[in-house]
Amino acid sequence: MQPEHPASRHEQFRKSLRLWQVVIIGLAYIAPMTVFDTFGIVSGITAGHVPSAYILALLGILFTAVSYGTLVRRFPESGSAYTYTQRAINPHVGFLVGWSSLLDYLLLPMVNALLAKLYLSAMFPEVPAWVWVVAFVTLISLVNMRSINLVANFNTLFVAVQIAIMAVFVYLCVRGLHQGEGLGTAWTLTPFADEQTQFSALVAGATILCFSFLGFDAVTCLSEETRDPARTIPRAIFLIALIGGVVFIVMSFFIQAYFPTMDRFQDHEAALPEIALYVGGKLFQSVFIACTVINTIASGLASQASVSRLLFVMGRDKVIPARLFARLHPRYRTPVLNIVVVGVVALSAIFFDLVTATSVINFGALMAFSFVNLSVINHCYVRERRNKGLTNNLKYLVLPTIGFCIIAVLWIDLDEHSLAFGGAWALCGVLYLAWQTKAFRVAPPSYVAE
Repeated sequence: MQPEHPASRHEQFRKSLRLWQVVIIGLAYIAPMTVFDTFGIVSGITAGHVPSAYILALLGILFTAVSYGTLVRRFPESGSAYTYTQRAINPHVGFLVGWSSLLDYLLLPMVNALLAKLYLSAMFPEVPAWVWVVAFVTLISLVNMRSINLVANFNTLFVAVQIAIMAVFVYLCVRGLHQGEGLGTAWTLTPFADEQTQFSALVAGATILCFSFLGFDAVTCLSEETRDPARTIPRAIFLIALIGGVVFIVMSFFIQAYFPTMDRFQDHEAALPEIALYVGGKLFQSVFIACTVINTIASGLASQASVSRLLFVMGRDKVIPARLFARLHPRYRTPVLNIVVVGVVALSAIFFDLVTATSVINFGALMAFSFVNLSVINHCYVRERRNKGLTNNLKYLVLPTIGFCIIAVLWIDLDEHSLAFGGAWALCGVLYLAWQTKAFRVAPPSYVAE
């Protein structure tokens, strides 16, 4: 079946997602098992207090989560930060935020394909690496083409498997601690703080860990497929950040209690296999690594679903070619061509290395977070004049300002490669926008304005 021709207002998503499905997709996106990937690095920075760094990171992210919730109630449509900035600040700025966000959204499925390639090649070295990339991209693309509900159902299974293996991990940690491993007990606050704890070190660790939460906002791209989005999406965003944060804190506590120092590890930056080996033995290590593949599939499904919707909204606005991007499959009501485009980008994992890919994905996310907080201030505090009374000042000025300042700290710590690549991408967006708007003399086309 061929997708029908884009017809502006006639292209409608099927509203079917419930709150729990949106939360599951968001949790799959942020990938709970990420806690094991960053533990070694942050433990060294914080001198063995990763859980406290996660608490600070969670508090920081929740401020921006509140800003997303505020805007989604006013603009319950797909498009995320692109739509919010377009409506709340300026159409030109909205396009540039959306363009920058594409960098993060487009590359994350490719990063997940890269991770799957690395894990599966280590388990089955006789199979050519490119086979895993093609198989991974084909799987997530076919599931995404069928329906967003199928994505939610698959991710429910995959997230459940991750939670189950982490529950087994906690059990093994507790058993080992009571047998004299690590701190020798699970009843201790030492992983959170001791007499040598330095707040500046915790802040430095939290700055890195904030990136573990990237993607909690991506479910805003599913607004037009969610029942009662003005009510459901804000709750989902907050729950995703909160549940993800609690999982990160709990898991890092037990890892830190079992490994109060990093002396046992050969590679602090890739400690996951050794952590699993020391806690549960070789069999558990194999099962654990297999679950990391499931982790990448779940995140790949969610990230591809989100970016294909963002492309659809930008295509519907005609700021990018509508004939390609503003199409929905007549039966499945999914942006099939966009999913194919994202899949083709993800296939580049055959040629890229992980360091290069991951060094550039944070630019777009930080751009989105920054302007979402500014959008709340401009739209609610300035335009709507909700600037009287303590509650309004707190909700529409103080909280988004704090959120913006926290994101500003992350900008300072951003990798120079990410800044360079992201800056070049943003410059391309400025040039494209200048061409499309006759040197900014007219507003970009808008679905809303039609």
